[in-house]
Amino acid sequence: MIKISAVIITYNEERNIENCMRSLIDVVDEILVVDSYSTDQTKSICERYNARVIEQKFLGYIEQKNFALEQATYNHVVSLDGDESLSEQLQESIRHLKTNWQFDGYYCNRFNNFCGQWIKHSDWYPNKKLRVFDRRKGMWKGINPHDEIKLHTSTSSRGKLKGDILHLTYQSYSEFNQKIERFSTISAQSYYDLGKKAPIWKIIINPCWAFFKSYILRLGFLDGFNGYVICKQTANITFLKYSKLRELYKKKA
Repeated sequence: MIKISAVIITYNEERNIENCMRSLIDVVDEILVVDSYSTDQTKSICERYNARVIEQKFLGYIEQKNFALEQATYNHVVSLDGDESLSEQLQESIRHLKTNWQFDGYYCNRFNNFCGQWIKHSDWYPNKKLRVFDRRKGMWKGINPHDEIKLHTSTSSRGKLKGDILHLTYQSYSEFNQKIERFSTISAQSYYDLGKKAPIWKIIINPCWAFFKSYILRLGFLDGFNGYVICKQTANITFLKYSKLRELYKKKA
């Protein structure tokens, strides 16, 4: 029987972290939390569930998650954020893996809760994520703050687990607005570091396409007013990202 480590990065997650801990305690053999010096009760809540907590200055989303992977005791891992937890069906799916692990990595659907509503459409569901994997076969990659697990080779084997990752996202519109502002700044800087450009056509066309795709093609309108808010902000973060990227180039000129 294989053993599994749950790996989580946190910062001021006292509102959600207990849900995360409860969903893992009877599923995995180790809970490892890498905390960026939270100023709330995050650390003490984790320790109540016998989690091993390592404090580490925030290195960036991708860098912090890869650091956390390296600290895990076991090679087979479940990687979550502090505002995520496992549904009961997904808990059972992961328990079953301990005696029947077949693939290098496993996808799960992520089910997002926005302002108290579970979002069933737009780009938010099914929000497929590879979060259960053999750390020897993959690592976190991407462009901050949009990170994802990438297995090392195209021939790496992938499976799908039943059940959802339950994600408690923004619980107020103002919180959503603040995160959009912060994430668009991080994205713009990451794009700038990679030498990506921001022509006018991208600032105009990309946000329009982002809204049309999520609201019309992926049926975001079926989620009512909150569906509209989500799709509008999907367009907005795209607009802000490229606008701020353009601004960075002007400042450096």
